[in-house]
Amino acid sequence: MTVTMLNRPTGFQQIPAHGGLAELLASAENEVIAMSTLTPAGPTFGPREVKHGVRYRAIYPDHARTTPTLGRHLGALSLAGVAVRTTPQVPMNAIVIDGAVAVLPADTTNGSVAVLRLTSVVVTALELFERIWPDAVPLADSDLPDDTDLSLREQEMLRLLALGATDEVAAAQLGISVRTVRRMVAQIMNRLGARSRFQAGVKAADRGWLLERAS
Repeated sequence: MTVTMLNRPTGFQQIPAHGGLAELLASAENEVIAMSTLTPAGPTFGPREVKHGVRYRAIYPDHARTTPTLGRHLGALSLAGVAVRTTPQVPMNAIVIDGAVAVLPADTTNGSVAVLRLTSVVVTALELFERIWPDAVPLADSDLPDDTDLSLREQEMLRLLALGATDEVAAAQLGISVRTVRRMVAQIMNRLGARSRFQAGVKAADRGWLLERAS
């Protein structure tokens, strides 16, 4: 499929979200950045579109980590070489290619996306991305579990910590080392996209991970 040349006076064009966007991504030479709210209308790419020698960075919502299908997608991107990070809320759907082309949602009825070379649009998307990127939580391959549930030991550990137990007390109760407790906490925080233990507890409770043990 051939991507039609952009209209020079306006710098705007609609292309098919699948074939057209794939061809546009194939033209990348330096860097591709992406912000995705994971809505159907947003432009996105998968591991197959990742080119060797091109830098890729992507930001997704935290909940993608603990949703099986989305979690596997993020894991596949990470394995393909994409630097993936998550944040509580992603403000917009956008892909920027080589700092020169912005791809945004367009008409959802015909499955197209908008391609813009307008400097103001590209710069705005880039600046927004760079503002979010430093505070977003990096995704490591080991952070993605095979399922969304905690093990019984992880549940018990979270229960103890929620009750105010120190790492040392939790370790003694569970019969493991303090180092193991801290490693487990760090892994759970990454799974949840949490930036603090308190936030991890809130997110774990929201997912129902603590309800059974707490009752």
